Amino acid sequence: MDAKALSGAVALVTGASSGIGAATSRRLAAEGAAVALVADRRDPLDRLVCEIARAGGLAEAFDSDITDPEQAYQVVQDTLERFQRLDILVNNAGVMLLGTALHATIEEWDRMVALNVRALLHVTHAAVPYLIDGASTSARQVADIVNIGSTSGRVAQPAGSVYSLTKFGLNGFTEALRQELLRERVRVSVVEPGTAPTELADHLDDDIRETALGQISGLEPLHPADVADAVAYIVLCDRRAAINQIMIRAADQTW
Repeated sequence: MDAKALSGAVALVTGASSGIGAATSRRLAAEGAAVALVADRRDPLDRLVCEIARAGGLAEAFDSDITDPEQAYQVVQDTLERFQRLDILVNNAGVMLLGTALHATIEEWDRMVALNVRALLHVTHAAVPYLIDGASTSARQVADIVNIGSTSGRVAQPAGSVYSLTKFGLNGFTEALRQELLRERVRVSVVEPGTAPTELADHLDDDIRETALGQISGLEPLHPADVADAVAYIVLCDRRAAINQIMIRAADQTW
């Protein structure tokens, strides 16, 4: 018997080029899964493939704009062509553009909805039939969808209205999909991280970034690996158990 819990399993991780996505990809590969790394930037994906290979794991990079439904469908097909199956989907790709309704642009709102909502729907829709097949054909007898949400899906704050819209909506989508796929042995879960060092703040205007960073000044943030540990906990559970939600905050975070 293989010593690694996910040997023979295949995972697809979106937003895998940095932060939580990269950490999750490393963790799943360390547990024995072959990992399809998906993002819209090729160079960091290629570096991560090499890093995982040096650690004894297996990964493949797929640069794709998953806000385009055809590209989202194709990246799932490319994963199947490379690895012949799909057992785990981690929907991590996202963007946070803070700004009040008076000052935010409609283009910023549309960008968040496109990546945080539509891209997730595109990839999930393309992957579900193969996850069902994965659940029925693997030794684990279960497959997993793990959606990466945010504490902003529980606690709304000024300047984050549309970001919270996408994350509150993600929680509802996750719960409904969980119920839909129960009989298919596909577990559906959400992990809601609090403050963590990611590239989300890199997309903010300078003045808003300064305000956002000021809010978390003095906090010891989560590490991306902390969130990756939560994802691993979900997918490593025996098929008799389903971890539906995990909220993980920095220990000093109050919101």
